[in-house]
Amino acid sequence: MDNFKQFCDKYAGAIIGFLVGLGLAVLLLCTNLYKLIIGIVLIIACVYFGNYIQRNKENVKEKTKKFIDKL
Repeated sequence: MDNFKQFCDKYAGAIIGFLVGLGLAVLLLCTNLYKLIIGIVLIIACVYFGNYIQRNKENVKEKTKKFIDKL
């Protein structure tokens, strides 16, 4: 019993995170809410990368040119 208590104390956050994640996964898959979340994440990612490219045009051009030259 003492070993189980130590295990729970050591991994309590991971256990709670797993249970919350499992609950959210079931909720998202059962309600098709995951489609909305994937769309929102995709929009946010595109906004972030567009902003990054706009602010770092020269670095992106150099990296793209080096990548194309490797091919």
